[in-house]
Amino acid sequence: GSITTADGSALVKLGNTTVICGVKAELAAPAVDSANKGYIVPNVELPSLCSTRFRSGPPGEEAQTASQFIAEMIENSQIIAKEDLCIVNGKLAWVLYCDIICLDYDGNILDASAFALLAALKNVQLPSVTINEETGLSEVNLKQKNPLIIRKHPVATSFAIFDDTLLIVDPTAEEEDLATGTVTIVTDDEGRLCSVHKPGGSPLTGAKLQDCITRAVTRHKEVKKLIDKVIKSIKPK
Repeated sequence: GSITTADGSALVKLGNTTVICGVKAELAAPAVDSANKGYIVPNVELPSLCSTRFRSGPPGEEAQTASQFIAEMIENSQIIAKEDLCIVNGKLAWVLYCDIICLDYDGNILDASAFALLAALKNVQLPSVTINEETGLSEVNLKQKNPLIIRKHPVATSFAIFDDTLLIVDPTAEEEDLATGTVTIVTDDEGRLCSVHKPGGSPLTGAKLQDCITRAVTRHKEVKKLIDKVIKSIKPK
């Protein structure tokens, strides 16, 4: 609840990496081929302000990769069923714009972005919307707000790989630069694997990958406990 003008928000600090996520909800007509579904539009920004490695201007490769990763995580984990965002079949649905902005960059942007998104979505309160049958127009009741139905809690865990012998969890920017590769594992509440993101680099043996997945499942429990604790401590508006 760190951004008062957003419908839901969260600030995450992971080591020296600080990320803020704001969720803005708008009303729109659902797509013709999926009349009973709303939309989730994630965007990760790495402004030049957060680190000297980024330049001003259009999003760079790392920001685009992070946005793609978050979009796939939302899709694979089914964090929110898009059907839940539909208000009136074929006529009206919610669009959730999830803007994730890095304020201070020191590596491991994927984990921080995933945490911030999950916490911000859990913080969202949407007003109740009905369609007036006489006029056909939507009526928004700002006094009655409801939280989103979060179906899964995906958590990302990143590792820096050093020649398949050494794995470092939650790498800093320097460790990422020195590493021969990185891998990010996303797991959900039931310990199921949602996605494995490995952009090139040195290969991993099956045993090492299994080790990463086991560690990721353990970390998921810790992160979820933390998020739940903070959400409980915040009184809804």
